[in-house]
Amino acid sequence: MITAVVAVFAGVFALSSFVPQSIPQPHEWKATNLKVLPKDITQEEIKQVMDDFKVALGVKCGFCHAQDANDPKKLDFASDDNPHKETARWMMKMTQRINKKHFKHRNEQTGELTQITCITCHNGKEHPVTVSR
Repeated sequence: MITAVVAVFAGVFALSSFVPQSIPQPHEWKATNLKVLPKDITQEEIKQVMDDFKVALGVKCGFCHAQDANDPKKLDFASDDNPHKETARWMMKMTQRINKKHFKHRNEQTGELTQITCITCHNGKEHPVTVSR
C-alpha cells in the first residue's frame, strides 16, 4: 500500500515538471489618453463607440487617429496629433450637454431615454449638411 502511494506521488511529481508553474495571463487591455470616455471602458465598449463614429460620419479610424510615428501603416490611438480627435471630443461633450439638458423623457415602449447622437446630424457624412429653406 505504501509503495503504491509513493509511486503515485512520484508520478505526479514527474508529470508536474511538464506543466508550467504559472499560466501566463492574457495581456490586459487598457485604453490610454481618454479625456471624455470613461477611464474604465472595456475594449469591447470602446470598439462599439468607435464603430458608431465610423457609421455616423462615414469615415475610417484614420479620420481621427494619427499615424504611428514608427510604422505609418498603423495608427497611434493614444496620440492627439490629428486635430479631428479633439473635435470629436468637443462634439461628444456637446451631445452629452444637450442630452442632459433637453432629453429627459423615456420612450413609452422601450423605456430608453431619447437622445441625440453623432448620426442625428451627420447622417453618415463627415460634415453635417445644412438644410436651407
